[in-house]
This record gives sequence, structure tokens and C-alpha cells, in this order.
Amino acid sequence: MESGIQPLNPVFLELGPIAIHWYGLIIGVGAMLGLYIAVRESVRRGLHKDTFVDLVLFAIPIAIISARAYYVIFKWDYYSQHPGQIIQIWEGGLAIHGGLIGAILTAVVFAKKKGLSFWKLADIAAPSIILGQAIGRWGNFMNQEAHGGEVTRAFLENLFLPEWIINQMYINGVYYHPTFLYESIWNFVGFVILMLLRKVNLRRGELFLSYVIWYSIGRYFVEGLRTDSLMLTEMLRIAQVISIVLVVFAVAMIVYRRVTGQAKERYLES
Repeated sequence: MESGIQPLNPVFLELGPIAIHWYGLIIGVGAMLGLYIAVRESVRRGLHKDTFVDLVLFAIPIAIISARAYYVIFKWDYYSQHPGQIIQIWEGGLAIHGGLIGAILTAVVFAKKKGLSFWKLADIAAPSIILGQAIGRWGNFMNQEAHGGEVTRAFLENLFLPEWIINQMYINGVYYHPTFLYESIWNFVGFVILMLLRKVNLRRGELFLSYVIWYSIGRYFVEGLRTDSLMLTEMLRIAQVISIVLVVFAVAMIVYRRVTGQAKERYLES
């Protein structure tokens, strides 16, 4: 039975020489849905509806470039020998942490230019970011990447996964942990939590910092199961190190901003 298992086609549509990959399509859907939610949130918080459209026009391309650059830098031994593959982002290889760095730096500059609060923009964007990440992991699924170590088919069946997910985890004669799914579910739960936290009388900046903490905790544990991690040393996974740093940083920022009075303003949405 297993010898007849065929992976899902990673190409959504071919138009002559042009191939539209599921990976890019899924990431695009996540970005558009996130933008829709962010625009609604910005209006709820007193900003013009075009504010986030303008921000995203800059942030998305910069985030894609920085996500790819981050990935390529940490796999330079490979890409230095295959420079033509550096631009092939449709094959996968976008590092979320790299994308976040690019997006955050863009938002900082944008906020300064427009005379807006970075923390307010970050709070508005937080649910959209984690929703986009939850959806984007399904692009990894279509490419059969970002998976974990070897498991048995029985293990996957005991997770009550549908047949099409189990079959997609069958790669080169072996079944693998669907770590893309673990992280996607974690992020979807995080999205719900952040949407609920909007109703709480939070201090400015703390919704975004809550996102950083939630995402980083999940990423740390999921990363430990993956087999394709970017490595800092033979023992240290880059994403796990960064996740620990981000949790410590976010908690420290919450404490620091409260102690110094920088987080006096609160939100209370109806």
C-alpha cells in the first residue's frame, strides 16, 4: 500500500512556463487575511484604514527578502556552491525569524516617518502576524518540509489525522512528525488568545509582547523535533536560541516599560 503513496503536487497551476506554487499561494492568502484583520483593527483603534495598507506595501517585500537572507546566511556553505538557487523562494526556505526582523524594522521606520506609535502598530498587527504564520506553515506541508524525525504510520494514525496529511508525511519511504501541523495549531490557538486579549484592559505594547512570548515558547519545543533546523553549532539550533532570547526580552520589556512608566496607556475595546 505504501509504495503507491504519491505526494500532493506542490504546483497549484501552470501557465505555460510560469508555475504558481502552493507555497507562495498559501503564504499570500495568509498575508491578505492578516492585512484584512489588521485594517479592521486599525480602524477600531482610531487609525485611518489605509495606514496598514501603506505599511504592508513596504513590510511584506522587505520581510520576504530578510527571511530569505536569514535562511541563506545560515546555510551559506550550500548556497555559496549553488548561488542560482538563492532566489528560488518558491521552493521554500523563508525563515520566520528573519522575516520578523525585517517587518519590525520596517514598522519602526514607518511609525517614525508617520508620527505614529510603534507599539500601537505592533499591537494591531500581532493577531495578524500569528494568523499568517499559522496559515503559512501549510505551505511547508505542501513542499514536504519543516517536518520532524521518523515515526511510524501507526503513530500518525493515533493522532487521528486525515489520510491526506498522513500520506504527505510519507517521504522517501519514511513517515515523519508533522511538525508543521503542531506549530500551525499552536499559532491558531495563539491567534484566538490574542483576539480575546484585545478585550482586556492591556497596556500599550503588551499584546505584541504577548505574541512574542506565545510564539517563541511554541517554536522552541516544535523546533526540537525538526530535522531541518538551521544550526548554530552541532548541538544548538538557531531558532531555539532566538526563541529563548525573545521570551526573556519580551518579559523584560514588559517589566521595564511598567517600572519606567512607558506603558501607562491602556486599551479598552468594546
